[in-house]
Amino acid sequence: MDAVTPADVHRPLSPVERWFWIGGQIAPFNVIARVHLAGRLPDGVLRVAAGHLAAEHPLLQTAIRAEPDGSDPAFIRSSRHIPIRRVRGDGAAWERFVDEHELRTAIDWQSGPLLRIAEIICEGTPDSRDLVLTASHVIADGTTALTLLQRLIEHAAAGSTCLEPRPDIGAPEDRLPAQYRGARGIARLAVTGAIETVAALVCRPCRLAPESTVHPVQRRTRLVRRTLTSTQVQRLICRCRREGVTVHGALAAAMAMVIGPVAAGAASGRMCIGSPVDFRSELHPPVSAHEAGSYVNTMASMVRFGQDRDLWSMARQINRSLGRRQRFGQHLNLLWAMRFICPASEPKSSGMFGLIERNGPLNVGISNVGRYHFATQIGDWRLSGAQFISGVSPTGYFLATVNTSHDQLYWNFTYTEGIVSERSARHFADGCIRAVLNVIE
Repeated sequence: MDAVTPADVHRPLSPVERWFWIGGQIAPFNVIARVHLAGRLPDGVLRVAAGHLAAEHPLLQTAIRAEPDGSDPAFIRSSRHIPIRRVRGDGAAWERFVDEHELRTAIDWQSGPLLRIAEIICEGTPDSRDLVLTASHVIADGTTALTLLQRLIEHAAAGSTCLEPRPDIGAPEDRLPAQYRGARGIARLAVTGAIETVAALVCRPCRLAPESTVHPVQRRTRLVRRTLTSTQVQRLICRCRREGVTVHGALAAAMAMVIGPVAAGAASGRMCIGSPVDFRSELHPPVSAHEAGSYVNTMASMVRFGQDRDLWSMARQINRSLGRRQRFGQHLNLLWAMRFICPASEPKSSGMFGLIERNGPLNVGISNVGRYHFATQIGDWRLSGAQFISGVSPTGYFLATVNTSHDQLYWNFTYTEGIVSERSARHFADGCIRAVLNVIE
């Protein structure tokens, strides 16, 4: 491998980074990107490329150090290379590997680095493989994971070419616009909190109830995958345009239609759906999608279901709710609020995380990065099936991750094992697909 010297990152974790770090200590909480690669990949190429990727992004060569009581976590330089695991199996092996290992195995934050790579080679076809990149939510969201995976393949195609290391751009909170900081930020938080409290008291949205009790440290995420074909995607896009809603609104509405009656124990009611919002472009200065880091914050949309409400009317509710909250900057308010609500350490987190789980407005969400333009060819390699998957947070029960790449829409559902049964998770996933197909076919 060529000698490379990554730029070091030595700074305390910010409140939002600490939140993800604590969540990952309670139970594995990873974000995963996968793509299928067709073409010859000589031994050693991937390891060299991983070294160049780490050299390009200083956060990819970090571990986390904390005091003995778990307080004051900070990034430090990791002495380890990005680990690469090789697995052999059939065409579905990558899905089983993600479900049984990557979602269930925590990142080693003490030794670092905060990501790992797996190469799943298809038996009988040595020039066909799946690449899986798994990262801690401390340093990556869905967009980051997909971008890093594509950069890994670009480095592999470029051979020994190395770029200059990117500078450490600091924590997301460091770039918050002035109106979301200090006294102005506190005032906006007070207004937001009051509105949310009144809305919750008046509307009393339902929440998905646990099917069994699972202690937080024993919780593990499981996966159910679903896909819309290119034809179905085009039909969905066209119908959404005619109805004046976004694809995200339609998918979130489908989830509310299917999960709402189960959560409420009634044919109609209200429920909240969480939607992580990408705020890279709203920071000062804006952050490129090519930077490592987690740049999403979840906003809740309260939606009425049942009483003959169709998917499109519910999608409009969700779009209006998200639009109002985003215009008010609620996602940025929440980013500033993390300094007041994030526990100091994992041993001190049970009260806060338990309070949110018991009394928070939502435990169901959909994270949609939209159309992600993952390359179809890099060098001599043909690429397909790029998608991302996320673990469920310690306060969540059921999550969908969505991206449209390589002409298909990947709708991956993850759930907290035991709290949501496999039967329920598959019922929800199948019901969501049917709800969408029923209005476009």
